[in-house]
Amino acid sequence: MSAALLVVLPVGGEAAGLAEYDKAASEVATTLIRQFGEAMRREMAKGGPAEAVKVCADLAPELAGRLSRERGWRVTRVGTRVRNPLLGMPDVWEQVVATFAERAAKGEDLMGMTYSEIVTEPNGRYYRFMKPIVVQPHCLLCHGPAEHFPEEVKAVLKGKYPFDQATGYQAGDLRGAVSIKRPVGADW
Repeated sequence: MSAALLVVLPVGGEAAGLAEYDKAASEVATTLIRQFGEAMRREMAKGGPAEAVKVCADLAPELAGRLSRERGWRVTRVGTRVRNPLLGMPDVWEQVVATFAERAAKGEDLMGMTYSEIVTEPNGRYYRFMKPIVVQPHCLLCHGPAEHFPEEVKAVLKGKYPFDQATGYQAGDLRGAVSIKRPVGADW
């Protein structure tokens, strides 16, 4: 990876501001992941694995949208491999998601990882944050090896996602990340 992916340590008052942003962003990312997992388990219990696909497709974007509106930030998910090539593809900055796998290969725990920095873009300065999404055992019914999927899951995935690449994972693998983008105010 390039040097642009290194953490940029802010100076002066930005260091305290970055720590506050990190804490708030981590809470939002953890909330999204927790609510997503709860919804997944609830829908699996009600309607089985085929219903769980709807959580990824419909409910997760709604949860991220609600958190975005509540906070005034952009809260989204990006994947290492995506179901829908129009959604979930990391932007240039979000490609840092690949470094999570590299860090895990060196022994760091994916569950505790985050990455953040202040970046300057054409429209201003932004705080960017990412927290890994780790494949859980219940995720394998539609993200694991495709040959193990129940037939009803195969049918739903084929109908909803004709270009699906988000399969073949194992429990504990990096699935993607929660990505947060927040404007940096003039108070920094």
